[in-house]
Amino acid sequence: MAEAGERRTQLLADQDDEREAIWRERALNAEEGLKAAQAEILTQRTRIGELLGQVRDLQAEWTEEAIQRITTENTTLKQRVRQLTADNRTLDERLKAARRSNLRFQVRRVADLEARIADPAPTI
Repeated sequence: MAEAGERRTQLLADQDDEREAIWRERALNAEEGLKAAQAEILTQRTRIGELLGQVRDLQAEWTEEAIQRITTENTTLKQRVRQLTADNRTLDERLKAARRSNLRFQVRRVADLEARIADPAPTI
């Protein structure tokens, strides 16, 4: 009985040691995960700080006067694009009209030459 009691005590001690080892491993894994998460959080916070600094730098560069000037230039350029587009359309219409006129002239010229060939003038 004493022997059975010792085996049982040893078995319970082994189970306790096994459970303790499992919990120790889990605790170590949790600590590693926590360290990794803290490192990632630190990295992300550093990156966020850098990006916020860049945003502040960009905002500081654009004064109200500069924004107004750029807006005015943008409006002027848009008007210029509209004017150039209209001019281009006008020139394109003129070019088409000139081509039609040249084509009519060439058709008349060919018809005149064909008429001369078909009915040559008498030579003296």
